[in-house]
Amino acid sequence: MVSFESLIYQWADIGLFSHILPFLLIFAVVFGILDKMKLFSKQKGVQVIIAVVLGLLAIRTHLLGDVLAVISPRLGVGLVILLALLVLIGLFVPDKSQFIWGFILMGVGVVIFLIILGQLGGQLGWFSGSYGGDLIAWLVLAALIIGVIVAISATSGDKKDKTKFEKLGSLFSDD
Repeated sequence: MVSFESLIYQWADIGLFSHILPFLLIFAVVFGILDKMKLFSKQKGVQVIIAVVLGLLAIRTHLLGDVLAVISPRLGVGLVILLALLVLIGLFVPDKSQFIWGFILMGVGVVIFLIILGQLGGQLGWFSGSYGGDLIAWLVLAALIIGVIVAISATSGDKKDKTKFEKLGSLFSDD
């Protein structure tokens, strides 16, 4: 009888995790984007060919597999943190305040993404050399400045600006 662990190792040996799954991921994302854009709406074959070519080009080197192997566990932890915060906000925050908390959660998600991106770059050696720490510091500073600018521009002004802020919030809701 084959154990589940040996089955996973067999799949890894045949390249399921390093070639097949990354190809399928890129194929599905590219095909979905082309289908949503309706660029070749009447010609599904062209969409399939473009998605297959880009998927094959993406797995030509091991970079995509390495990135996915490093980022997937960290992304899972980040999603668990966001879901836990979402559940807590849903339980303890009144409905009228949940709109603002949605933006706060989006900010937390961006911070988690930047942390994951920094860890990814460190793990894969992208930030090796003398500029690594400086680059991360500049990226964090740029993100903070952009966040402050967006927050100030969205909340300042008279009543008309507040309705624009509410319209901005409606982009992120299902209403």
